Amino acid sequence: MSEPETASARRGRRSTSEDEVLLDRELVDLPPELRWREWMLRVEAVIFAAAEPVGRETLARVVGKDCSVDLLIDDLQEELRSRPYEIVSVAGGWQHRSRSAYASAIRASQASTRSAAPALSDFEAMVLMAIAYFQPITRSDLSKIFGKEVSRDTVASLRNANLLASGPRSPTPGAPYTYVTTKHFLTAFGMQTLRDLPDMEALEDAGLVSRESFQSVSPGMIQVNDE
Repeated sequence: MSEPETASARRGRRSTSEDEVLLDRELVDLPPELRWREWMLRVEAVIFAAAEPVGRETLARVVGKDCSVDLLIDDLQEELRSRPYEIVSVAGGWQHRSRSAYASAIRASQASTRSAAPALSDFEAMVLMAIAYFQPITRSDLSKIFGKEVSRDTVASLRNANLLASGPRSPTPGAPYTYVTTKHFLTAFGMQTLRDLPDMEALEDAGLVSRESFQSVSPGMIQVNDE
C-alpha cells in the first residue's frame, strides 16, 4: 500500500502545473522576430541556470510546440561567438562553458569555479580510463590490467566523484560487481557519448597506453559501450 501524498508534495506538484499553465509558450501576440528572440533568451536562461547539461525535451517546455530547439541553439552559438563562453553539446544536452582559450586566465584568478572535471591522481585517472574503455569491468580485471591491486578506496574515490556506478553482475564465479562510467563522466570530460573516447590506436601512437597492458582483460569485457 502506497503512502499518502503529503501536503508539501501536492503543493509542489500544483506549483509545477501552474507554472506550465502561466508560461505562454507560443507567444502568438508577438511579431515573429521578437517571438524567436524571446525563445532564444528563454533557452539560454535555462541552460545557464542548470547544474547539468539540458536536453532537448527540457528546453521544448519553454518554447512553442513547432519551434526548432536546434535552430535556436545554432543562433545562440553564433551570437556568443565573440564571448569568452559558449554553449556546447555534451552528454546528450547543452551546457554553458568557458572557452578553453581563457582557461589560463581563470586559473590565474584563483576564483572558485563550478568546473565539472574533478582533480584525480594519475593512478585514478588511469583506472577511470580503463573502466571507460572496457566497461562493464570488475575490480579483479582492473587489477590484472595494472599488475597490482586496484583498491576499494580507488574505486570509492571515483564513485564519490560521481564518475562511476555499479554495472551488471559479472557472469564469472562469485558474480562480482562490475563498474561503468556515468553521465557525469561524459559531462566532466566534454563528451556526448562514449563513442567520443579517443581511439585506442591513437592513444598507442601517442605513447599513452600499451595494448599489451590490456591483454589480461577477459575477452568478453573488451568493448566500448555507448550510453
